[in-house]
Amino acid sequence: MAANAYILVNADPTLTEEVAQKLRAIPGAVIHDVLGPYDFVVDLEADTQEDITAVLRHKIRPLKGVSNTVTCICF
Repeated sequence: MAANAYILVNADPTLTEEVAQKLRAIPGAVIHDVLGPYDFVVDLEADTQEDITAVLRHKIRPLKGVSNTVTCICF
């Protein structure tokens, strides 16, 4: 069974487009631009929750311009 998560992302306003492009390049991720306290919602699907954690730690949080994330694991 696949694992799913919604990741709420805040980005530096001067780097929003750059962050969006890099997020869209992540396999299994669907990116939604949103209005409100967050800039993006990443709908992420992976094989396991460990894979979601790895994507978050190694591909999303380290991105230049990402200032904060909140992760909601679906089950």
